Amino acid sequence: MSEISDAQSEQTIQQRSLAKYRKRAAAYDASCGPTWPIRERAIAALCLQAGQRVLDVGCGTGLSLELLRAGVGAGGRVYGCDQSPEMLTLACRRQAEAGWDNVHLLHSAAQQLELPEPVDALLFHYTHDVLRSPVALARILGCARPGARVAIAGIKYFPAWLAPLNLWVYFKNHGYNGAPGELGTPWDRILPALDDWRMTPTQFGMGYIGTGRVAAANAA
Repeated sequence: MSEISDAQSEQTIQQRSLAKYRKRAAAYDASCGPTWPIRERAIAALCLQAGQRVLDVGCGTGLSLELLRAGVGAGGRVYGCDQSPEMLTLACRRQAEAGWDNVHLLHSAAQQLELPEPVDALLFHYTHDVLRSPVALARILGCARPGARVAIAGIKYFPAWLAPLNLWVYFKNHGYNGAPGELGTPWDRILPALDDWRMTPTQFGMGYIGTGRVAAANAA
Protein backbone atom coordinates (compact mmCIF):
# COMPACT_ATOMS: atom_id res chain seq x y z
CA MET A 1 0.00 0.00 0.00
CA SER A 2 2.85 2.37 0.81
CA GLU A 3 4.49 1.83 -2.59
CA ILE A 4 1.18 2.56 -4.34
CA SER A 5 0.74 5.69 -2.24
CA ASP A 6 4.26 6.86 -3.04
CA ALA A 7 3.71 6.29 -6.77
CA GLN A 8 0.44 8.21 -6.67
CA SER A 9 2.18 11.05 -4.85
CA GLU A 10 4.93 11.15 -7.50
CA GLN A 11 2.31 11.33 -10.25
CA THR A 12 0.43 14.11 -8.49
CA ILE A 13 3.59 16.16 -8.07
CA GLN A 14 4.51 15.64 -11.73
CA GLN A 15 1.07 16.74 -12.90
CA ARG A 16 1.21 19.88 -10.76
CA SER A 17 4.64 20.74 -12.12
CA LEU A 18 3.57 20.14 -15.72
CA ALA A 19 0.60 22.46 -15.29
CA LYS A 20 2.76 25.23 -13.82
CA TYR A 21 5.40 25.08 -16.55
CA ARG A 22 2.73 24.93 -19.23
CA LYS A 23 1.77 28.44 -18.13
CA ARG A 24 5.32 29.70 -17.56
CA ALA A 25 7.18 28.35 -20.60
CA ALA A 26 6.72 31.31 -22.95
CA ALA A 27 7.99 33.87 -20.44
CA TYR A 28 10.47 31.66 -18.62
CA ASP A 29 13.70 32.96 -20.18
CA ALA A 30 12.82 36.56 -19.38
CA SER A 31 12.42 35.66 -15.69
CA CYS A 32 15.88 34.09 -15.31
CA GLY A 33 18.12 37.15 -15.43
CA PRO A 34 18.58 37.48 -11.65
CA THR A 35 19.80 33.89 -11.31
CA TRP A 36 22.08 33.88 -14.36
CA PRO A 37 25.29 34.37 -12.31
CA ILE A 38 24.25 31.40 -10.16
CA ARG A 39 23.81 29.29 -13.27
CA GLU A 40 27.29 30.28 -14.45
CA ARG A 41 28.82 29.45 -11.07
CA ALA A 42 27.13 26.06 -10.88
CA ILE A 43 28.29 25.08 -14.36
CA ALA A 44 31.81 26.31 -13.65
CA ALA A 45 31.86 24.11 -10.53
CA LEU A 46 31.48 21.03 -12.76
CA CYS A 47 35.02 21.67 -14.09
CA LEU A 48 34.02 20.20 -17.44
CA GLN A 49 36.73 19.01 -19.80
CA ALA A 50 36.82 18.51 -23.54
CA GLY A 51 35.30 15.22 -24.62
CA GLN A 52 33.23 14.64 -21.49
CA ARG A 53 29.52 13.82 -21.26
CA VAL A 54 27.22 15.96 -19.12
CA LEU A 55 23.53 15.75 -18.24
CA ASP A 56 21.39 18.84 -17.66
CA VAL A 57 18.64 17.51 -15.37
CA GLY A 58 15.38 19.37 -15.99
CA CYS A 59 16.96 21.39 -18.79
CA GLY A 60 13.88 23.56 -19.29
CA THR A 61 14.20 25.91 -22.24
CA GLY A 62 17.88 25.07 -22.64
CA LEU A 63 19.46 28.13 -21.06
CA SER A 64 22.41 26.08 -19.76
CA LEU A 65 23.12 24.22 -22.99
CA GLU A 66 25.54 26.71 -24.55
CA LEU A 67 27.66 26.91 -21.40
CA LEU A 68 27.70 23.14 -20.99
CA ARG A 69 28.63 22.63 -24.63
CA ALA A 70 31.45 25.13 -24.29
CA GLY A 71 32.76 23.06 -21.39
CA VAL A 72 32.81 19.70 -23.16
CA GLY A 73 33.72 21.03 -26.59
CA ALA A 74 32.68 19.73 -29.98
CA GLY A 75 33.98 16.27 -29.09
CA GLY A 76 31.86 15.94 -25.97
CA ARG A 77 28.15 15.38 -25.54
CA VAL A 78 25.47 17.33 -23.71
CA TYR A 79 22.27 15.58 -22.71
CA GLY A 80 19.22 17.41 -21.47
CA CYS A 81 15.94 16.04 -20.18
CA ASP A 82 12.68 17.67 -19.22
CA GLN A 83 9.17 16.39 -18.63
CA SER A 84 7.49 19.60 -19.81
CA PRO A 85 6.76 19.46 -23.56
CA GLU A 86 6.33 23.23 -23.67
CA MET A 87 9.72 23.89 -22.09
CA LEU A 88 11.50 21.21 -24.12
CA THR A 89 10.07 22.54 -27.38
CA LEU A 90 11.85 25.82 -26.70
CA ALA A 91 15.08 23.99 -25.84
CA CYS A 92 14.87 22.02 -29.09
CA ARG A 93 14.36 25.25 -31.02
CA ARG A 94 17.43 26.73 -29.34
CA GLN A 95 19.46 23.64 -30.21
CA ALA A 96 18.31 23.59 -33.84
CA GLU A 97 18.94 27.29 -34.40
CA ALA A 98 22.46 26.98 -32.97
CA GLY A 99 23.19 23.79 -34.94
CA TRP A 100 24.58 21.91 -31.94
CA ASP A 101 24.87 18.36 -33.25
CA ASN A 102 26.35 17.07 -29.99
CA VAL A 103 23.42 18.26 -27.86
CA HIS A 104 20.77 15.59 -27.33
CA LEU A 105 17.43 16.49 -25.75
CA LEU A 106 15.00 13.97 -24.33
CA HIS A 107 11.35 14.43 -23.43
CA SER A 108 11.38 12.46 -20.19
CA ALA A 109 10.68 12.86 -16.53
CA ALA A 110 13.73 12.21 -14.39
CA GLN A 111 11.98 9.16 -12.94
CA GLN A 112 11.99 7.42 -16.34
CA LEU A 113 15.17 8.76 -17.91
CA GLU A 114 17.39 6.45 -19.95
CA LEU A 115 20.67 7.52 -21.54
CA PRO A 116 22.75 5.64 -24.12
CA GLU A 117 25.94 6.09 -22.08
CA PRO A 118 27.02 7.12 -18.58
CA VAL A 119 27.88 10.77 -18.04
CA ASP A 120 30.80 12.48 -16.33
CA ALA A 121 28.83 15.32 -14.77
CA LEU A 122 25.31 16.17 -13.58
CA LEU A 123 23.78 19.64 -13.40
CA PHE A 124 20.71 20.22 -11.24
CA HIS A 125 19.72 23.84 -11.78
CA TYR A 126 16.60 24.73 -9.79
CA THR A 127 15.18 21.20 -9.93
CA HIS A 128 13.57 21.04 -6.49
CA ASP A 129 10.99 18.38 -7.36
CA VAL A 130 13.71 16.06 -8.67
CA LEU A 131 15.80 16.53 -5.54
CA ARG A 132 12.83 15.56 -3.36
CA SER A 133 12.05 12.39 -5.34
CA PRO A 134 14.02 9.26 -4.31
CA VAL A 135 12.90 7.53 -7.50
CA ALA A 136 14.13 10.37 -9.70
CA LEU A 137 17.44 10.65 -7.85
CA ALA A 138 18.13 6.93 -8.13
CA ARG A 139 17.47 7.05 -11.86
CA ILE A 140 19.64 10.13 -12.47
CA LEU A 141 22.53 8.96 -10.32
CA GLY A 142 22.40 5.65 -12.14
CA CYS A 143 23.16 7.54 -15.36
CA ALA A 144 26.51 8.77 -14.00
CA ARG A 145 30.00 7.34 -13.80
CA PRO A 146 31.56 6.74 -10.38
CA GLY A 147 33.10 10.01 -9.27
CA ALA A 148 31.02 12.09 -11.69
CA ARG A 149 30.89 15.73 -10.66
CA VAL A 150 27.56 17.08 -9.42
CA ALA A 151 26.50 20.72 -9.16
CA ILE A 152 23.18 21.75 -7.65
CA ALA A 153 21.74 25.25 -7.58
CA GLY A 154 18.41 25.99 -5.98
CA ILE A 155 16.27 27.81 -3.49
CA LYS A 156 16.14 27.24 0.26
CA TYR A 157 14.80 28.91 3.35
CA PHE A 158 16.63 31.90 4.77
CA PRO A 159 18.69 31.38 7.93
CA ALA A 160 16.92 31.75 11.28
CA TRP A 161 17.56 35.46 11.63
CA LEU A 162 15.56 36.08 8.44
CA ALA A 163 12.90 33.44 9.15
CA PRO A 164 9.96 35.87 8.75
CA LEU A 165 10.80 36.00 5.04
CA ASN A 166 10.42 32.25 4.58
CA LEU A 167 6.70 32.39 3.88
CA TRP A 168 7.58 34.47 0.83
CA VAL A 169 10.25 31.91 -0.14
CA TYR A 170 7.67 29.12 0.07
CA PHE A 171 5.21 30.89 -2.21
CA LYS A 172 7.98 31.82 -4.62
CA ASN A 173 8.88 28.14 -4.89
CA HIS A 174 5.20 27.18 -5.07
CA GLY A 175 4.90 28.98 -8.40
CA TYR A 176 7.27 26.51 -10.06
CA ASN A 177 7.24 23.20 -8.24
CA GLY A 178 4.74 20.44 -7.62
CA ALA A 179 6.20 19.80 -4.15
CA PRO A 180 7.17 23.31 -3.01
CA GLY A 181 7.94 22.59 0.67
CA GLU A 182 10.91 20.97 2.42
CA LEU A 183 13.15 23.96 1.81
CA GLY A 184 15.22 23.74 4.97
CA THR A 185 17.86 21.44 3.50
CA PRO A 186 16.51 20.54 0.03
CA TRP A 187 19.71 18.65 -0.86
CA ASP A 188 19.44 16.14 2.01
CA ARG A 189 18.05 13.26 -0.08
CA ILE A 190 20.91 13.28 -2.58
CA LEU A 191 23.57 13.87 0.06
CA PRO A 192 24.06 10.19 1.08
CA ALA A 193 24.87 9.36 -2.56
CA LEU A 194 27.63 11.96 -2.85
CA ASP A 195 31.22 12.32 -1.73
CA ASP A 196 33.05 15.62 -1.11
CA TRP A 197 29.86 17.63 -0.53
CA ARG A 198 30.23 21.41 -0.29
CA MET A 199 27.40 23.93 0.07
CA THR A 200 27.66 27.69 -0.44
CA PRO A 201 24.70 30.00 0.29
CA THR A 202 23.62 32.48 -2.39
CA GLN A 203 21.15 35.36 -2.55
CA PHE A 204 21.69 36.38 1.09
CA GLY A 205 20.86 32.82 2.19
CA MET A 206 17.74 32.24 0.08
CA GLY A 207 19.64 30.12 -2.44
CA TYR A 208 22.55 27.72 -2.54
CA ILE A 209 25.08 26.04 -4.77
CA GLY A 210 26.11 22.53 -3.74
CA THR A 211 28.85 20.40 -5.26
CA GLY A 212 30.04 16.84 -4.84
CA ARG A 213 30.90 13.62 -6.63
CA VAL A 214 28.74 10.57 -7.24
CA ALA A 215 29.77 7.82 -4.84
CA ALA A 216 30.76 4.57 -6.53
CA ALA A 217 27.89 2.61 -4.96
CA ASN A 218 25.30 4.90 -6.61
CA ALA A 219 26.82 5.25 -10.09
CA ALA A 220 26.22 3.44 -13.35
